[in-house]
Amino acid sequence: QPAYASAPLTLAGLKGKVVLVNFWVYSCINCHNSLPTLKGWYGQYRTQGLEIIGVHTPEFESDKPTASVQAALKEDGVTWPVVQDNARTNWRAWGIRAWPTFLLIDRHGRVRYTHRGEISSRFPQAIPLLDARLRALLAEK
Repeated sequence: QPAYASAPLTLAGLKGKVVLVNFWVYSCINCHNSLPTLKGWYGQYRTQGLEIIGVHTPEFESDKPTASVQAALKEDGVTWPVVQDNARTNWRAWGIRAWPTFLLIDRHGRVRYTHRGEISSRFPQAIPLLDARLRALLAEK
């Protein structure tokens, strides 16, 4: 079994948690720059019921090797679950069109908000709104 492997995750299995789905690829600078914001939220809100799920969707053939994805996760200190979406199955199913894209899913499994684009100190405009939406979803029971 590869390093970092976990039991398969399902939305049904995540009911009761607020889930932030991060569609990304390690070779995307905008995705990379968003990691500190995600790490901050994961550290701050995980004990309140936040789970982040990374969906690594390659843009290029060179983005597909599992070992490369694992090395990027280790180098970047990503500790939340990440699924490899090499065939773009999840990308297509969710209608994603850009890296990075973030979906906020409430405790009942409903997508409540979508944001496309970097969330970082370079592009901070969306961070307060996303943070407020996260806090609001975590406050819902």
